[in-house]
Amino acid sequence: MGIFTRLDWFFRKQWKQYLFGVIALIVVAIFNVIPPRIIGNIVDKVSTRKMTVNFLVWNLIAFFIIAIFQYFLRFLWRKMIFGSSFMLERDLRSRLYRHFMKMDTTFYQKWRTGDLMAHATNDIDAVRDVAGPGILTLADSIITGTSTVLAMGIFVSWKLTLWAALPLLLLGLMANILGGKVHDAFSKSQAEFSNINNKTQESIVGIKVLKALGQEHEDELDFDNYVADNIKANKRSYRLDALFDPLTTLIMGISYTVIIVLGGLSVINKQITIGELVSFITYMAELTWPMYAVGSLFNVLERGSASYDRISELLGEKSSLVQPEHAVESVPDGTLEFDVHSFHYPDDKAIALKDVHFQLREGETLGIVGPTGGGKSTIISLLMRNFDHYDGTIQIGKFDIRKYELDNYLDTIGYVPQTNFLFSTNIRDNVRFANMHATQEQVEEASRVADLDADIEKMPNGYDTQVGELGVSLSGGQKQRLAIARAILSDPKLLILDDSLSAVDFKTERNIEERIAHNRRFGTTIIAASRLSSVENANQIIVVDNGTIIEKGTHHELLDKKGWYYDTFHLQAKTAELEGRLSNE
Repeated sequence: MGIFTRLDWFFRKQWKQYLFGVIALIVVAIFNVIPPRIIGNIVDKVSTRKMTVNFLVWNLIAFFIIAIFQYFLRFLWRKMIFGSSFMLERDLRSRLYRHFMKMDTTFYQKWRTGDLMAHATNDIDAVRDVAGPGILTLADSIITGTSTVLAMGIFVSWKLTLWAALPLLLLGLMANILGGKVHDAFSKSQAEFSNINNKTQESIVGIKVLKALGQEHEDELDFDNYVADNIKANKRSYRLDALFDPLTTLIMGISYTVIIVLGGLSVINKQITIGELVSFITYMAELTWPMYAVGSLFNVLERGSASYDRISELLGEKSSLVQPEHAVESVPDGTLEFDVHSFHYPDDKAIALKDVHFQLREGETLGIVGPTGGGKSTIISLLMRNFDHYDGTIQIGKFDIRKYELDNYLDTIGYVPQTNFLFSTNIRDNVRFANMHATQEQVEEASRVADLDADIEKMPNGYDTQVGELGVSLSGGQKQRLAIARAILSDPKLLILDDSLSAVDFKTERNIEERIAHNRRFGTTIIAASRLSSVENANQIIVVDNGTIIEKGTHHELLDKKGWYYDTFHLQAKTAELEGRLSNE
């Protein structure tokens, strides 16, 4: 029953709806005790040969009126109780979604997508059942059971009622014994469902890789293992849950046996009439539902409790990003000063950045290059505020970036990552995603800057072309250029290109660089690249290796130093020349 206490915040909010629903249940229960009494009276009239047509008609009319009232009352409690439970579902889904939107990179490294989806679907459905069928079953079983027992005692015999109810105490004992085991079993079952969800999502997203490597059969076997684990967990939970129905049937059988024996003796001893015994047995039949409801309620509550534990764990996760009490309201503006003494990722004690210092004036372009894994993307992650726990400061204008409200800060940045995410809609809406009110002219201009306009014009539906899930209908280069167009359209103060031209050829790269430079004559730009030709025209270039800056300067200054930049530039130039010759041949 602890799940009801933990959901009291919701029940307090919806108390009026639940009150009306419970009142309707009470009235229905009161009406339910009348028909058995009427049946008993009719039996007594028949047995004593005193039945009249008038008596029978009025009793049938009473049956009909009760049925009509119960119809409307049952509609009322369903609307109030079940309707309120869907309000809980809406609240929990909204809370989870808003929570997901606020969480940092560390959170998404810890929790898999399939896990999050399972929490937001299956677990919330289980909690909703507590507020709907759970409340109904609890209230209805108590109300129906209590009213029926009272009617048995008042209209027939208290002594007989006590004997009939005595075996029912075994149900409470069994529920107490199985409680913790069922909770643990359902928790394991929900966890296995999360694993299946995650496996399915991962396989579908990676279907091209699976097919390309011929691993379909192996992946099917792996999936079968997940399904087997889920079935094993479900079998255990339902095995424990299934103990209730046979136990209820056994207890009801014992109660019926007691009633038939003792009730028959009471009729023989003229303590009750045959009609009263029929009424009593009819009441016993109405007790069947409350007894079976205990098992159903136990199932719903334990499943809901286990799911609410999982949801609460998610909601209890805190973002590691700094949220200032008095955030700077002004828009970040001015010189960027990056001064980080050290930084390591939350799950890794190895130093990812050490003594990285550079300055970028407003309107200038910075190039970041270096060996793979040297720290280029880590610098950008800190600029994007994916992590705030570093030793040092990153300042724009007069303020540390951690002083700005996160949303206001990120709104000034146009970011194009290495791996681009496209939405399952048309090209136009993907380009203007950051500004859905952008005009067609603005969309076309951004596409032109990204050198994507010619490709779009060749497509049958132009800007209305559907890109498919994750942009499956576009090439790698088209995806990159679409993402660049999206960032350009937002007109950011700071544009960050994180190796965003790796999938385009040299000529296209040059076209995009020239157009971006013209479009952003007064904008600040950071370009992280593996191909040095991408940063040749930058005002400043830093070479990052092993998490620190090993070279710094302009393109010509770095060539004069004849270090890593010089060696890599000439190696890439020779490679490009060789590729050009091979393509001409």
